[in-house]
Amino acid sequence: MNSLALGRYTPYNTFTHRLDPRNKLFLTIALMVIIFFQFQVMSTTLVITGIYLILFLSLMFASRVSFLSFLRSLRGMWFLVLFIVIIYVFIPNTGYFNVAFKIGTYPIYWEAFYQSGYIILRLFLMLILMMILTSTTKPMDLTYGLEWYMAPLKVIRFPAHEIAMTISIALRFIPTLLDETARIMKAQSSRGVDFNRGGIFKRFKAIISLIIPLFVSAIERSEELANAMQVRGYNPRAKRTRFHILKFRWADMFAFLFVILLIGGVITLFVFDRMSQNGINLIEIIFKINPGF
Repeated sequence: MNSLALGRYTPYNTFTHRLDPRNKLFLTIALMVIIFFQFQVMSTTLVITGIYLILFLSLMFASRVSFLSFLRSLRGMWFLVLFIVIIYVFIPNTGYFNVAFKIGTYPIYWEAFYQSGYIILRLFLMLILMMILTSTTKPMDLTYGLEWYMAPLKVIRFPAHEIAMTISIALRFIPTLLDETARIMKAQSSRGVDFNRGGIFKRFKAIISLIIPLFVSAIERSEELANAMQVRGYNPRAKRTRFHILKFRWADMFAFLFVILLIGGVITLFVFDRMSQNGINLIEIIFKINPGF
């Protein structure tokens, strides 16, 4: 549980840490959007997705975010991965033609494995971006960035600061609650509770012994936080000032231009791909070969 990096800020002096949080928020959302661009030709989609993977992993290493910790944090997603595979493999689309093998008389298609793997990879890429954002941005800076983007909505009395603060606190509480979960599991295990063995009802009973103390602890922590904010005179409607004024620097401009050029290139390729009857095959264009898919 302690290895989850999502929501846990790590203080380093890297290029990504020094970027303006408003810039990081915009670029993260923009990159998440283009991840979902799917091309007509399978090989082109795989090439573009591979480029994303290389760029995001390089950014992760440059930001000194532990990849091993990220992999450990994905262990809790096995149920979602299994669900996606079952949906795509055992409930195939009518457009699937290439049979991989058969279970009795029921065909399993290669396209189903491709689609399920592609969905899982996109989720993987989005989690990498979220982890980089939360690991390199202080919670208060993230709050300021969210509030800055929602500031125009204040004209219609939209509670921009309250929403931004709520999101920031929720992200900050993710690793805290996971640490608390690990502590409660150890305490319950020392009392004889086994979370890994037994039938469904026994495991359900064990989970209940974990969930109830966790909810109580979460409520107590939220009450402590509310009291601390109230004692310090926190007023969400008061005019706010900042000790450190955020400014766009040359590094922000460089990162912004790089991502915009990347997005522009992907959008241009996507438009030409949609205009082409058979799509654009990048592998065939680059290597002058026909991969056959």
